[in-house]
Amino acid sequence: MEVAEHAGPARQRGGLWHHADFRRLWIGETVSQFGTTVSQLALPLVAILVVHASTFEVGLLTAVETSAFLLVGLPAGAWVDRMRFRLVLVVNDLVRAAALASIPVAHAVGALSIGQLCVVALVTGVSTVFFDVAYQSYLPELVARDELVEGNAKLQASESVSQVAGPGVGGLLIQALTAPYAVLLDALSFLWSAAWVAAIRTRAPKRERAPDRHLGREIKEGLAFVVRNPILRAIATCTGIWNLFAGMTMAVFYVLLARTLHLSAGAIGLIGSVSAVGGLIGSMIAGRVAARIGQGPAIWVSILAAAPCGLVAPFIHRDWTLGLLVLAQLVFWVTTVVYNVTQVSFRQSVCPPELLGRMNATIRFLVWGVLPLGGLLGGLLGSTIGVRATLLVAAVGGFLPVLPVYFSPLRRLRELPAYEGMPVRGE
Repeated sequence: MEVAEHAGPARQRGGLWHHADFRRLWIGETVSQFGTTVSQLALPLVAILVVHASTFEVGLLTAVETSAFLLVGLPAGAWVDRMRFRLVLVVNDLVRAAALASIPVAHAVGALSIGQLCVVALVTGVSTVFFDVAYQSYLPELVARDELVEGNAKLQASESVSQVAGPGVGGLLIQALTAPYAVLLDALSFLWSAAWVAAIRTRAPKRERAPDRHLGREIKEGLAFVVRNPILRAIATCTGIWNLFAGMTMAVFYVLLARTLHLSAGAIGLIGSVSAVGGLIGSMIAGRVAARIGQGPAIWVSILAAAPCGLVAPFIHRDWTLGLLVLAQLVFWVTTVVYNVTQVSFRQSVCPPELLGRMNATIRFLVWGVLPLGGLLGGLLGSTIGVRATLLVAAVGGFLPVLPVYFSPLRRLRELPAYEGMPVRGE
């Protein structure tokens, strides 16, 4: 892996600010993330307000959107490891742009349905699987090992800024343009992202593959690498349990705000924007937290601190309790981003370059593959025991993810192990 030649600029004062190719990746992804946050608000509101979907259908939409990780999660890693990461990123940006652009077109001709929303969600979900696997595998090609935490923190910061501004702007756009046409902004953002990623000048050498390569064997190698590493195994189990209950929450959360509390799209977007400030704070302090208490403890402490935040949503009403929801969401974002920056940086540093795609795909398959199940459970429970009771079940379940990481070597490890073959800055 030829990263030494790219590490030079980052030695200047300001770190990765001076890394041209990292900036291109960063700018493209920031714009794409901004559009995505608009869509994350717009798609369920399209289903609720335009298509008049039932609670179960909204849960089904959530399940379909995340089912891609189950359908192509494992083979995606093996396929991505055979390709150039940059090409994978550009192609899947273009695919997502085309799929999302079909929503306002269908609405304009009166043909929009829950079926089309599910198809668009599936297509964008599959493209997101390939994009995310390549994206997380691409960063170690651009920067050195000791720059991964800084790189991931900056990327998380841009994602958090998008989450701060996106819902608020999205809410206003939905009110002004209606939800289907607000999705068009997301489509345009993916085109913008593709242009910036295509401008990256670093060209990694084509990966050599054995003539007897076999998809099943390559998938097995990635799965074995994750399962046999006790820290990766604990992280995957923790995140998987968390996402199961997060899927239940996502299936009914907007139903509570839009249908039960009758909040406007602008108000829902404002709640998301204010609470997502926590993500920006989390990206700024992640490195300091890991340095202060250790990388291992930073993982389990952050996920434990996030758990109580889920207990607020089931009890909110259209009064001062909305302020408690914003505060709880703010703390949630701080702790979740600290967790993500720390564990993703470890995953990237511990893995051999030839396994990066398959390792990331295996992790994504294990931790995101449970989201469809969570979405379906949320939809079913929301239709039977009610939205608030479903949120409470998910909140109680949110205390379980800390167990795998606490009862693992992470509990006392200040410095997490890294792959020895990956160069550090200046090598």
